Amino acid sequence: MAFLTEAANRGSISTGYDIDYSLKLEPDNSESLTYTGTQSSAGNAKTWTWSGWIKRTELDAHTYLFSAGYTGFQFMGTENWLRLELYNGSTTYYLDLDMVFRDTSAWYHIVGQVDTTQATAADRVKIWINGVLQTEFRASTNYTNISQNAEFQIGKTGSSANWLKVGDWYAGGRYLAAYIAEWHYTDGVANDADAFGEFDDDTNIWKPIEYKGSYGTNGYYLDFSDSANLGDDANGSFSFTEGNITAADQATDTPTNNFATLNVLHKNSGSGGTSNNSIFTEGNTKITGNLSGYWQSGVSTMGITSGKWYFEAKAYDSNTHISAVGYGDEGDIENWAVGNDFPGTSGSKSYAYIGGPASGYGQISPSTNQPSPAVTYNQTNIIGVAIDADNGYVYWSKDGTYINSGNPASGSSGTGGIAVPTGTGTNGTLFPAVGFYYHTTIPAMLVNFGGYTQFTISSPASDANGYGTFEYAPPSGYYALCTKNLAEYG
Repeated sequence: MAFLTEAANRGSISTGYDIDYSLKLEPDNSESLTYTGTQSSAGNAKTWTWSGWIKRTELDAHTYLFSAGYTGFQFMGTENWLRLELYNGSTTYYLDLDMVFRDTSAWYHIVGQVDTTQATAADRVKIWINGVLQTEFRASTNYTNISQNAEFQIGKTGSSANWLKVGDWYAGGRYLAAYIAEWHYTDGVANDADAFGEFDDDTNIWKPIEYKGSYGTNGYYLDFSDSANLGDDANGSFSFTEGNITAADQATDTPTNNFATLNVLHKNSGSGGTSNNSIFTEGNTKITGNLSGYWQSGVSTMGITSGKWYFEAKAYDSNTHISAVGYGDEGDIENWAVGNDFPGTSGSKSYAYIGGPASGYGQISPSTNQPSPAVTYNQTNIIGVAIDADNGYVYWSKDGTYINSGNPASGSSGTGGIAVPTGTGTNGTLFPAVGFYYHTTIPAMLVNFGGYTQFTISSPASDANGYGTFEYAPPSGYYALCTKNLAEYG
């Protein structure tokens, strides 16, 4: 089995072509885009190309990237491999990749090309992943049986309503959990991957470029730049109807600037190894508890070794009994994943601001490092965290006011901040983190690293580079945790 790791694009390289927006799709909300009209002009049922960038947020489900009838790309259940399915009205053909897609911290570029006019059977269907033409397939693959000049559903004239979908299949119920960007379909044009991307000269990482070719009769381009109409076709052929999608689902987490999210692979286990299977949703910016009587935690996909960084978090509602917002030392979080621990565990090198709607707690943990006086918070408050990894201090704010008269600009003096503890792992990798205790009702927490959030933002603020969308402006010299900033300051 092949595993896709370093080939994945983490948006950490500079590029002359910037993608500004993506669309966050969430299965719990049944979010998708549907073309509800009728194709009045004939498309090309023999030759077409689909290209899209995707950052998965949930794994282990059978979901569709796009579909036209029984034709389309889909992730296949718990094994997380990719299938291109083609149906001609009587026979189904498969191209099943022998690799898995489990990295929720990275963007993948997928290109599928169909051209049944080719004389050689093996050339009639091709897939590229991050610029690499795939040649290793599962035993279920049978695409080489496709006859020359075969036609498939996707290009048929007069396709009926609800025929073409993004983030689901035509019959509904297989919703995609992901951020998606740069969605191209070229009708009658067989493009290779290099029409949409190129390898960086310095890093050899695959990166997007502007597509300058034709879209054909029924081609489309979704750039998700219009928050008021996220199904708008920038090519101008036709537009998609939004299904449970609003302007709030537009994100700035993109293949050219990848933001931190919560790591779905970090799931606590309860005492004795009982799995609590914390639930991550909303583009991996919301964590919900699933085991009463235990602490649960969420950890950033991006770690910090230097620089100054800012993020926000809050309790989702009054069910969150006790919550913690802070950071995890790289050694500590390994223990969280197998035990009943959380950011701010007493005696650890990880610190957190403890509070919560039901608890009335308000403290930096351990208790010897309480702000003076202690400040409580609940689900109406936004907790900001400013991490100065250069000087070794962390500062917490409540609704924009720093606790203990903290001054994130104080540098080596650390005024009002908490010093990163000394010992093994110090000045190594720190991970922004949240945690909560599941008491009697199901708790949840929201985080905002700047690329997407479920927060209701009343006064949007970004860092000095213009990255991130926060309720409160990051302190001077502090930045959103994204790859463009990490490349400059990390």
